[in-house]
Amino acid sequence: MSQKLISWNVNGIRAAIKKGFHDSLSELDPDIICLQETKAQDDQVIEALGEIPYHVYVNSAIKKGYSGTAILTKEKAISVSKGIGIEEHDQEGRVLTVEFEKYYFVGVYVPNSSQGLKRLPYRETWDVAFKNYLKNLEEKKPVIVCGDFNVAHQEIDIARPKSNYNKTAGYTQKEIDGMTNFLEAGFIDTFRKLYPEEVAYSWWSYRAGAREKNIGWRLDYFLVSEVFMDQVQDSTILPDYMESDHCPICLQIS
Repeated sequence: MSQKLISWNVNGIRAAIKKGFHDSLSELDPDIICLQETKAQDDQVIEALGEIPYHVYVNSAIKKGYSGTAILTKEKAISVSKGIGIEEHDQEGRVLTVEFEKYYFVGVYVPNSSQGLKRLPYRETWDVAFKNYLKNLEEKKPVIVCGDFNVAHQEIDIARPKSNYNKTAGYTQKEIDGMTNFLEAGFIDTFRKLYPEEVAYSWWSYRAGAREKNIGWRLDYFLVSEVFMDQVQDSTILPDYMESDHCPICLQIS
């Protein structure tokens, strides 16, 4: 039986709901959807979502109105864990893991290196710790990890590579190397594996009509353990959903 998995940085769950999130959720009808940047506390996320046909798991930041992840799933999880078990990295609600019979499903909102790249050193330590966390999970069963990785990995993943390279958060060599390290550790970028030449973006600035002009970045990814790739049927980007500055991405698995 085929499963549809969705990842979506909603840039505030309450804001997205006001813009029609529930209608889009019904239309997409995923078996599992992972949300990033919920920008609400656990109880606020659950209250905002209301009565929906999903089990809702949430990991919110200590700081209110900031960061946060949630996973909505039709099938009840075997287990749920918040964070990666390192206190320094677990204050901002960035990682949520749900376990199913055949795989771990991990939602992530990777830290942005921020304006002036002031958080880039922290981002580097994060990438290493998160990769190690995934590899530890993978010793038990295959891993599907999705979310906003806050990096455009290759030139094809960003509309204006030259003007942003090593100047803008999300397209520095250190961040690119961080993503390369995930791939070299045996995780497959499903979209790029299936569509090596396709130009498609998942995030657009709200400024200067960037979305209308398709001046975007591919920041959102589904990565899977190498052994799981033969169960991937498709990996797509869905730019027509407008509730956020990010659009949803979709993984179909058998």
